[in-house]
Amino acid sequence: MNFSKLTAYLDTLSSVGVPGCDLAVWRGHEPIYRHAAGFSDEAGARPVRGDETYNLYSCTKVFTTCAAMQLIERGVVSLDDAVSDYLPAYAKLTVKDGDGVRPAKRVMTVRHLMSMQSGLDYEMETAAINGAIEALGSAATTRQLVEAKAKDPLQFEPGTDFLYSLSHDVLAAVIEAASGKRFSEYLRENIFEPLGLKTVGFRVKTGDEGRMAAQYEFNDAEKRPVLMSRDSNNYRLTPNYESGGAGLISDVADYIAFADALACGGIGQNGARILSPEMIQLWSANQLGPNGRRTFDAWRRLGYSYGLGVRTRVNTDIGGRGQIGEFGWDGAAGAWAMIDPVNHLSAFFAMHVRNFGYCYDVIHPNLRNLIYEAVE
Repeated sequence: MNFSKLTAYLDTLSSVGVPGCDLAVWRGHEPIYRHAAGFSDEAGARPVRGDETYNLYSCTKVFTTCAAMQLIERGVVSLDDAVSDYLPAYAKLTVKDGDGVRPAKRVMTVRHLMSMQSGLDYEMETAAINGAIEALGSAATTRQLVEAKAKDPLQFEPGTDFLYSLSHDVLAAVIEAASGKRFSEYLRENIFEPLGLKTVGFRVKTGDEGRMAAQYEFNDAEKRPVLMSRDSNNYRLTPNYESGGAGLISDVADYIAFADALACGGIGQNGARILSPEMIQLWSANQLGPNGRRTFDAWRRLGYSYGLGVRTRVNTDIGGRGQIGEFGWDGAAGAWAMIDPVNHLSAFFAMHVRNFGYCYDVIHPNLRNLIYEAVE
C-alpha cells in the first residue's frame, strides 16, 4: 500500500481553508494509515497531535441510527412502528398545504425518521420550540423539545420525499422512550463502553477541555476561515438537550474504532459485537423512491443514495473510486466517516471548519478516491 498521494493531499488542505485536520484509516481491525496536518490552535503554533476532540455535528447521526438498529435487531422497535407509539405528541400531525395547513393523511414511522422522509424540517427556532424552552428553561430535555416540534407543520406527507431535518433528534427521543434510558445512557451502555470508547460524549469530559481543536467558520466573502468558539454548537438547544442529529464530541481514535466495528460485521477490535452483519446491510440499504432520490441527488453525492440515516454507495460508474455498499456520513464542520463492510475498510477524517461546502464537494470525494487507490 502506498499512501504518499494521500499524505501529500492532506498537507495541501491548509492552502484551501482547513487550518488543521486528521485522518485515520483501518482495515480488518488494523490501523493502516494515520496522518495529521496543520495546527489545532488559533495561533497556528501547536501542530495537530492526534488527540484533539471535535464537534462531530452530523457524524453523530451514525451513532444514533446504529442505536436504533440495535433496538430493531432486539425486537424492541420496528421500522414501521408509528412514531406516536413512542411519542404521543406525533399522533396528530399537520402538513403545509399552500398558504395553510391540514391534518396529515399518512402516519410518520420510525423508517421515515431514519431515512429523512418524515416531512420534518431543520427549523430549530420555531414558536413551538422557543415556547417550550421559555417554559422549561435550561432543564428542557431532548424528548420535551422534540415533542414540542410536533406542533410545527410538516413540509410534506411522511414517506413521499427526502428532506434533511431534525428527524434524528426525534429518533433519539424514540430511543429514550423505547429503551427507558436517557439517550446518552443508552449510547454509553450499548456502544461506547462495549467498544472501549473513552472520549465520545455530549459534553467535554472533565480534564479534556484543552483537547478541543480550534473551531472556525468559513467566510465566503473573504475566502478564509474565521475563528469561532471552540465549543459553540447551535444544535445543542439547552444544556440538557442531547441532539441525536448533531450533538456528540469525539476524537479520531474513538470514531475510527466505532467505524471499524461496523466495517467488520459489527464486531469491534476488542471482540465486542454491537450489531449483526444483517442489520448493517439493512441499515445501509437504499430507502429512497423516485421523489426522494431526485431531491437527494441535488446534494451531488455522486454515486450515492440514502439509507436508514447514512449515505450509501449504489453506483461506482460515477463519483470516482469506491465499493457498492460503502456507507457513512459527514458533519457541519467537515468531519467525514467511511465504512466499507465488503473490504472491512473504514476511515474517519476530522476538521473543524463550518460553512465550508468545498469539503463535501471536493475534499471528501478526494479522500475516498485516494484511500481506495492506495489500498487497491
